[in-house]
Amino acid sequence: MHTYAKYFQPEVLSKIARLELRARHVVEGFVSGMHKSPYKGFSVEFANHRPYVPGDDIRHLDWRVYAKADRFYIKEYEEETNMRVHLLLDGSASMAYPEHPGTGRMTKWTYAATVAASLAHLLVYQQDGVGLTLFDSAVRRHLPVSSSQGSLPALAATLEAHAPQATTSVKALFPQLAAEFPRRGMVVILSDLLTDVDDVIRGLQLFRFGGHDVLVMHVLDHDELEFPFADRTLFEGMEQVGLEVLTDPQSLRSSYLQALQTFISRVRTACLDQRIDYALLSTADRIDVALTTYLAARMRRRRAKA
Repeated sequence: MHTYAKYFQPEVLSKIARLELRARHVVEGFVSGMHKSPYKGFSVEFANHRPYVPGDDIRHLDWRVYAKADRFYIKEYEEETNMRVHLLLDGSASMAYPEHPGTGRMTKWTYAATVAASLAHLLVYQQDGVGLTLFDSAVRRHLPVSSSQGSLPALAATLEAHAPQATTSVKALFPQLAAEFPRRGMVVILSDLLTDVDDVIRGLQLFRFGGHDVLVMHVLDHDELEFPFADRTLFEGMEQVGLEVLTDPQSLRSSYLQALQTFISRVRTACLDQRIDYALLSTADRIDVALTTYLAARMRRRRAKA
């Protein structure tokens, strides 16, 4: 069995498969299935091209484009362009905490990657399109949006092959990505957001200005949320080589937790102001429970507004 199968945990997928992950705004194009559309009638008109992904139906290959570009491209049609979801997954070094997770404990990276893979699985089986972007201070891997079930192994293999590294910086990255996602859809950001908060907020605003439905899944480790350290401890910076602080954690626990809550509150308030969904996820929480709770609450909110 491939090791990437660990990202598709049966207990996660069985719990969320019955829930709807709907965009807040109706995406452009003919939308079939569960999603409402402002357009009437039925259309199978050509929409655009996208790069071929292993698992795509080769009947939709455009051989004329291949003859010119020597690369495979798939022809997309309006009825196939349901909700387009872009998963932006933070692959920076801080996501590797804790370095020695121990039995039954996930690093932030493994937790976030499992959430991303589970959402991709749910979306594809809803006949929606999902793409993946791994980033730190730059884009490290990008998989284009695909609604093919055959794209799921490639997505999971990409997650499996990645090792968190480098620093997080979204100041230039989020504006770049916002410009590369011209068609309205959903943008899901999975990150510990341990970078300049003002840069994060400005980037989120750009995605919203582009008409995207935005969801922030803020993934933090239990240690970061609770600061359970008691004995004298050497803290090392994961994204700043050589940064070390030897201290008595009990003497700074109160001020640390206050600073953490201020940080979380700024992000959550900014999301609320921009009509962005915000979910704080702790690695101590079971993924199936966390996802089921969030998606059920989102579905209730959508129904209440309908």
